Amino acid sequence: MTDDAPATEQPETRPLDELLDEIYHGQERVTQADIYRRAVAAELPAELLARIAALPQGEYAVDEAAELLGGTVA
Repeated sequence: MTDDAPATEQPETRPLDELLDEIYHGQERVTQADIYRRAVAAELPAELLARIAALPQGEYAVDEAAELLGGTVA
């Protein structure tokens, strides 16, 4: 028996990180609706779109969005 239990599948966050970098370039806060629209246009995976859709309506700073969506802040 090994300790190599299958890890919970997590979607690749690189596309999310890249999208957030692009969206927040020159912006301090962005709405959930804007993030979702841009994510759909960028054809992010369904799992990431579901996370974005689940965010409460409102404006988010990049660090808030990254934390809530499971991305990283560069």
